[in-house]
Formats: sequence, structure tokens, C-alpha cells
Amino acid sequence: MDTITPLFTISATATGGRNGVTETSDHALRAELSVPRAMGGPQKPGRVTPEHLFAAGYAACFGGALDYVARQQHKDASGARVTCEVAIGPRALGGFGLAVRLGVEDDHLPQAELLALVEEAHEKICPYSHATRGNVIVELRVRGA
Repeated sequence: MDTITPLFTISATATGGRNGVTETSDHALRAELSVPRAMGGPQKPGRVTPEHLFAAGYAACFGGALDYVARQQHKDASGARVTCEVAIGPRALGGFGLAVRLGVEDDHLPQAELLALVEEAHEKICPYSHATRGNVIVELRVRGA
């Protein structure tokens, strides 16, 4: 198992599970949760799911990783738009699992260059990609100039 040297640590506490509330220890993020109708829940307006939070975090993190890789190669991917779709559903082996689709668009980088940057960010840099590898299906979709 690989180890890390922590640069930043944050914690969050959830109460009430998927129909409760979650908040970070520094109070920078507080989210009220509700199970969506598709999963048999009430889907209360203005509330989110853990999948909302995961999608937002992965999209932002991947965008940072992509920007980092681009800068290392003296390219500019700062305008790239990263969309993360997170699906939850029953697994064939029981329980529930996630599937992720990362869409990356940048009208200023040629398709082949953008694809190479995305693949490097996914394979070598993004901690969300490292955490999901081998555990979650992650599909990459890339559209460059």
C-alpha cells in the first residue's frame, strides 16, 4: 500500500444517513441530504445526495490535476470544462456500487493533445482517480478543438 505525506486534512460528519445532514469540521460546507425518488426516497427540494458531493469533488479535483499536467508540459488547460457524472445502483455481486463518467471539453486544445493530458491526469495525478481505480468503473470522454 502506498503512503502519503498529508498536506491538508479535513473531516466531515453526517447525521441521519442519506436523509440527514453532513458538515465539514471547519463549517465551510454543510449539506442537507435526501434520498432521490429513483431510490425510493422523498427527494426533498434543495437537498443533495452523497453522489452529488462525490461528482462535484471529483470534477474539481480532476480539473486541478488536468491543469497541473498541462502546465508541466507548457500547455494551457485552465479553460477546460470537466463534468463528472456519478451513477449508483445494485451490483451483480450484491450491495451497491458506483460508476463514473468524466467528460472533459476544451475548445483551445487539439483533440489528441487534450486526450493525452486527460489520460496522464487520470493515470498519474488525480487522487480521486487513484482512489477509484480497480473499485469504480470510470469512463473518460474527451472533446478538444
